[in-house]
Amino acid sequence: MACVMIFTYRAVYGRELTDNAQANVKSGMASWYGAAYRGRKTASGERFDPRDLTAAHPSLPMGTLLEVSRRDLGRSVVVRVNDRGPGDGRILDLSEAAARRLDMIGAGSALVTIQVIGSAQ
Repeated sequence: MACVMIFTYRAVYGRELTDNAQANVKSGMASWYGAAYRGRKTASGERFDPRDLTAAHPSLPMGTLLEVSRRDLGRSVVVRVNDRGPGDGRILDLSEAAARRLDMIGAGSALVTIQVIGSAQ
């Protein structure tokens, strides 16, 4: 059953995703966006600020708080979902500030785990 669900997700969204339902943790690739988008309206209606700890996610409610971790480096950051995205092959787009905390600026993307920890609203 799990193989069918992962296959279906992959076929529909074109993204790699693993799900540990017991801990509600998802793993996949994340990327970031920064100064080029400063001041543009996000899907939540607020203006994007690359200095804020925010993220774009395809379906979680606006205001959802996520703990985003890079297990390979032992780093994590808490972000607030305020936009929609990301593009193909990724589970999350992070603001520049969040990406810096995870040491992924140079690489542009990294394998992360995300876990819902609450809501800012």
